[in-house]
Amino acid sequence: MHDVRRSQDWYTRNLGLAVEFEIPHLKAVALQDESGFTIFIGERSGEEISPSCVLTFQVNDVETKYRELSTCGVEFKHAPQKLPWGYGAELYDPDGYLVCLWDERSMKEKGGA
Repeated sequence: MHDVRRSQDWYTRNLGLAVEFEIPHLKAVALQDESGFTIFIGERSGEEISPSCVLTFQVNDVETKYRELSTCGVEFKHAPQKLPWGYGAELYDPDGYLVCLWDERSMKEKGGA
């Protein structure tokens, strides 16, 4: 995405999502629907964007989920750790989309904004 504000306006105007929070230094915005489902949008300049989205899932315990998936052979980009967006883990789905995993307790204790 090359213009986070344009996309933010489109999602809020057309789909009724609301801004949950912003991460200004990453030019990223969390948008949430009325049921609490959140998508993150952000700018990436100068690089080809393919695939073009990141999926972020809240889990009960990111450390436990990491161990569970690793045991099943899932390869991670990053084990649970402090990342630019907070504390969590990152992996790719079969189509190459980045998937971020986090939990509320770890985010607050180890890496919240």
